[in-house]
Amino acid sequence: MQALLFDRFGGTDVLRWDSMADPVPGPGQVLVRTQAVGLNFADVYRRNGTYHLSGQAPWILGYEGAGVLASPGSPYPQGSRVGFADMPFANAELVAVDIDKLIPLPDDISSETAAAVLLQGLTAQYLVTDSSRPQPGQVALVHAAAGGVGLLLVQMLRAKGVLVIGVASSDVKRDAARRAGADMVMGYDDLVERVQDATEGAGVHVTYDSVGRTLGDSLAATRTGGTVVFYGMAAGDPDPVDPRLLMDRSLTLTGGDLWNVLVSAEVRRHRAAELFELIRKGSLVPTIAGTFPLRDGAKAHAFLESRRAIGKVVMTL
Repeated sequence: MQALLFDRFGGTDVLRWDSMADPVPGPGQVLVRTQAVGLNFADVYRRNGTYHLSGQAPWILGYEGAGVLASPGSPYPQGSRVGFADMPFANAELVAVDIDKLIPLPDDISSETAAAVLLQGLTAQYLVTDSSRPQPGQVALVHAAAGGVGLLLVQMLRAKGVLVIGVASSDVKRDAARRAGADMVMGYDDLVERVQDATEGAGVHVTYDSVGRTLGDSLAATRTGGTVVFYGMAAGDPDPVDPRLLMDRSLTLTGGDLWNVLVSAEVRRHRAAELFELIRKGSLVPTIAGTFPLRDGAKAHAFLESRRAIGKVVMTL
C-alpha cells in the first residue's frame, strides 16, 4: 500500500508518500480502505516531536478517517462504508481498525463529511450534553469559536436555543463564528469587561474553554452558579485555580475528554447517528477549510499550521 510517512521529526518536509507493507489486522480488527482522513493539530505535534510516538520509524500519522471495509469479520458486510475517530495510522490506503470503533456511514453522509466531523463533532456533542446541559434562553461563551470544535459547538448551542457569544482572534475568524450562528462575537482584549457589558453585569451561564491560558477570564466572565467547561490547552497550561473562588461564587469547573464518553461500540454508534441526524436536518453544517490529496499531505500540514484554515482540513485518496 501507499502511505504518508516520516522517518524523523521536523517540518512538513519530513513527510513523504511511499510504499510499505499492508497492515495485518489483529484480533478484533478489520481492514478499512480509506477514502478520506481528517487532519488535526495532534498530527502536527506528533510530526514535530511534541507528542511522543511509540515504535520504530517510519511512522504514519492520522487517527480519524472514513472508507470501505476491505476485509470480512465485522457486523457489516465487506464493502460497507464506515468511519472511525480514534485509530492510529490513518494516513494510509489501508488501516487496521478495531471492530468496536467502526461507525457505519449512512448513504447521505459522504466520506469527506465523516472525516471532517467525527472527532470534532462528537467532541462538541458531549460538551453540550454531558459536560453541561445548557437550556434555551441561556447565554454561552465559546472560546476559539472559529476552530474546528468551536464552529460545531456554536451551531449545536444555537440548535438548543442558547444565545452564543463567540470569541476569536481575528476579524476573519470572528466573521466565521458569526456565520456559524454566534449572536455576538468579540476578540480576547478586555474580554471579561465586554462579556459583563453584553450580559448587563450578570455573566454567562456556561463557558467552553479550549485555550487554557484564558481559564481565569472564563471564570470571571461566568455568572454566579454557572459552569466553566475546560477541554483543551491550545495556548498553554492554565494558571492554578483557588477552590475558594468556586465556593464563593458557587461556580462549577468541569473537565471534559471524549474518550471518557465513548465507552462502548453501542454508545459510539448511537452518538454518531445523532450527529449525522443533525447534519441531515441542517442544524449542523461542517466547515471544510480545504481538501488535499493524501499524497500531498505536506501541503495540508502547511495550510493547517498557517492558522488560515477555518474549519476542518481533509485529505482524500
